Parts: sequence; structure tokens; C-alpha cells
Amino acid sequence: MSTGESEAAAERQLCGLVNSLANQISDHVRVRAATLGLTAPQATALRELSGPMTMRELAERMSCEPSNATFVVDKLEKQGLIKRQPHPTDRRAKRLVLTEDGTALRERLLDVLNQESPLAGLSKQEQCVLQQLLERAVVHR
Repeated sequence: MSTGESEAAAERQLCGLVNSLANQISDHVRVRAATLGLTAPQATALRELSGPMTMRELAERMSCEPSNATFVVDKLEKQGLIKRQPHPTDRRAKRLVLTEDGTALRERLLDVLNQESPLAGLSKQEQCVLQQLLERAVVHR
């Protein structure tokens, strides 16, 4: 096997592992979210809404288009979990803020997502190393 072929095989194997982990995490979020009556996108939005932020910021954290995030936020707002407030410095923008019920549900969600997580087999230190490596890989695309 040539150097180029072995490098391609190693990259293919690594990409397969990353894809497999991503699929396991997605399945985990979907199953765990359902136990709380949420869809996976709603769970992702609640997980990522760690403080007041704009729709654009949330969409970026959710890795989706703002229009898709808007659809999810509309549903969460109808459930009384999120409210839109005027942005303090940009009058064109709204900030998304968790309600009291939204904050309580987010805390329950975070607990549920930590149970039997696909990353649970890694120590905290290993998770930090994996995060650093993935951040480097994503930044260098």
C-alpha cells in the first residue's frame, strides 16, 4: 500500500469514527429529549440557550439556519419555555431568554443528557483532549 493510500485509509477510518460518534450523540439526544416531551431540535435549543442570546447566535450554536431555529423557538415560546425580549443595544434584534419553566426544564434536560452519554466512557480529561482536537480540526477547515 502506498503512503497516499494508507493516509487515505487512515483518514477514512477517522472520518467513520467521528461520524459514528455524531450519530450516537444524535440518537442519544433524540431518545433522552423524548422522555421530557421534547424533539431533538427543541432539546438542542434548550441545551444551547445558556443565557440571553439572539436568534442568530442560537442558530449558530445549533448548527442550523436561523429560519430553522426560529421554527424551534416558536414552538418553545408557545410552550412557555422561552420568551423574546428587546435587545439592549440593537433595536432590530430580539434576545431569547428562558422563562422560569424553561430554566427548570433545561436543568432537567442537562441531567438527562448526562445519563449514559456516548462520551461517558471517557474521563473528563479525555473529553477535554477530544474537545481540543476537534476544535483544532474544525477551525482548520
